[in-house]
Amino acid sequence: MIVRENEDVFTLIEQHRHGMIAGHIAFNWREDIFPGIAHRESVLYAVTNHDYGWKPIDEQPFWNDKKQMPYMFMDFPLLPRLVFYRYGIDQVARHDAYAGLLCSRHYVQFLINDETSEVHEFIRYEERRQAQLKKKVPNFDSALFDAHYGFLQLCDNLSLYICLNDPGVPKDKEHSFFRNGVPIPPALDTLKQTKLQPEWKDLQTIIMDQFVFQHPITIPIKQKKIHKHKIQEKGFLNTYQETPTQIMNVSLVPA
Repeated sequence: MIVRENEDVFTLIEQHRHGMIAGHIAFNWREDIFPGIAHRESVLYAVTNHDYGWKPIDEQPFWNDKKQMPYMFMDFPLLPRLVFYRYGIDQVARHDAYAGLLCSRHYVQFLINDETSEVHEFIRYEERRQAQLKKKVPNFDSALFDAHYGFLQLCDNLSLYICLNDPGVPKDKEHSFFRNGVPIPPALDTLKQTKLQPEWKDLQTIIMDQFVFQHPITIPIKQKKIHKHKIQEKGFLNTYQETPTQIMNVSLVPA
């Protein structure tokens, strides 16, 4: 779950919906700067579904007693998170081996510096899975794969930029992840720069310093606004399930 907190309201965006926003970004990427046409459909599938493992969990999200707010993807307890990660990779890999390979790499990268035994076991399992998936990809190209993984990372981060920031936020008040720009992974050398610098122009428009899309795009953001006083009255889960989903449209346009 992605959570933004304001004085009286939590804004919640389900993790898989954030992934679908990343997929919308990927589908509209300019073909002349897409990192190699090989496996394009698989890459788009991976970007769209990289957080699929969170889908069943976010339908009944969890409350963080210590912080007195909903759990976010960043602070959710590690051991159940590993279960969701593996489930999501399973589902993607069952559909497409190359997409599953990208998603497996994505989650291993998150955890590479964690020293816990459970994480070591998770990484060893995924390394074995990756070896098997590579056998299913004809003429596997490791350099191209690195570029495709960098593309997944960039689309993921652009979606997080949209979801983690309050609409219309001034540049100096943006989420700390992206205040200095959205990093471009080194393997994604088609853009020939190290960062993108998106910026909120108004409540529904983001301007891009380098326009990476075929044309201006409008993305529907599905979210729920949970009022804190209702959580006190009815409990978090009941309030979440009773709250209707809103759709907020955000347009990405050239600067």
